[in-house]
Amino acid sequence: MRRAVLGLADTPDHVLVDAHTIPAIAFAQTAIVDGDARDGSIAAASIVAKVYRDARMRELDARHPGYGFARHKGYATRDHVAALGRLGPCPEHRRSFTPVSQLGLFA
Repeated sequence: MRRAVLGLADTPDHVLVDAHTIPAIAFAQTAIVDGDARDGSIAAASIVAKVYRDARMRELDARHPGYGFARHKGYATRDHVAALGRLGPCPEHRRSFTPVSQLGLFA
């Protein structure tokens, strides 16, 4: 969320955030618990983010077959963890993702 806010073309006057405040930003912000159910702008942002993520996962699925990205959308499902065990991480896997870090492949 921090990268998204800092990457905005226009400087916001105030940021509404779903549940947690964003550390290390200089903008006024309000964290709204269950924000996607209580605020239309948070709900809209959540939908846009999910649509983008799903498209990105389909793209990754085509580029890195065998992980099942199009099915599990990057969540640590049993199938995803099994694919990591079989194939190891691909370049897009976050090194901080617990199933990846537990493989012990990165120093």
